Amino acid sequence: MKLRTVVILLLCLTFSLGTSAYQAKKDMDRIEQLLADAKKLPKDSNLMLHFGKQFLGIPYVGHTLDRNTKEERLVVNTRELDCTTFVENVLALTLCAQRGETKFGDFEIQLQKIRYRNGKVEYTRRLHYFTSWIEDNVRMGYVTKVESQYKPFTAVQHLNVNYMSSHAKDYVMLAAHPEWMEGIKEMEQVITGNDFRYIPRTEIRDSQLLRQTVKDGDIIAILTKKKGLDTSHIGIAVWEKDGLHLMNASSIHKKVVIEPMLLQNYMKKHPSQIGIRLCRVVDLKKN
Repeated sequence: MKLRTVVILLLCLTFSLGTSAYQAKKDMDRIEQLLADAKKLPKDSNLMLHFGKQFLGIPYVGHTLDRNTKEERLVVNTRELDCTTFVENVLALTLCAQRGETKFGDFEIQLQKIRYRNGKVEYTRRLHYFTSWIEDNVRMGYVTKVESQYKPFTAVQHLNVNYMSSHAKDYVMLAAHPEWMEGIKEMEQVITGNDFRYIPRTEIRDSQLLRQTVKDGDIIAILTKKKGLDTSHIGIAVWEKDGLHLMNASSIHKKVVIEPMLLQNYMKKHPSQIGIRLCRVVDLKKN
């Protein structure tokens, strides 16, 4: 009788976990297949563009990292993406492929280091503000900042960041754990007061200078004048014949797309967007 009870309990547990286990297997299979296929690419392939395009059509879904409100966990979800998780997945794949890595475990380790300060999985160490994300990934040697004192970087963003601490109720996990607030405020204080040169949206046009400055596969951070925030959207630069476009997980199109509209026209439709910052993946093969 006891054995039968145990079997029934195990079957119930397997059924209840079945969907999540199946989805995790799909993510693992997709990642390993993408990395295996990348080994067949020409050596001069633009891996950021290549991997980004593998996600075209994947549904846009927000807040996929915050479904478990009890504790912070490393979430790998290639079936639903927002603008940040899209870029993080593409960057993690790119860095793994540069090293010739093909295992899902390698990808998980890389994603964790990209997403969390010092790679430590804690909510207060997740790089919620993209300015923090850039600074930490530069420090880790995964990207470099593209910036200059000269054109087209003709504007300066002065940061005063406090949006998360001022809108805690909008963040499910933070609302459930008020004890994490001090860590979030510390993150905000670290970047508040800093100045960063950027390309204002008036300079984002199809010019020789911009084509020399922004390269295919660069990570584009769209800056905002919304109070308390530094950025409002991110994506990957794609040059086409008519000019600069943004490959991104789009809440407008509800999926990952190469935005049909030129970036300059896209930004004109969003008055709060003031310009862009850039960072570029480091070529680990050259280091």
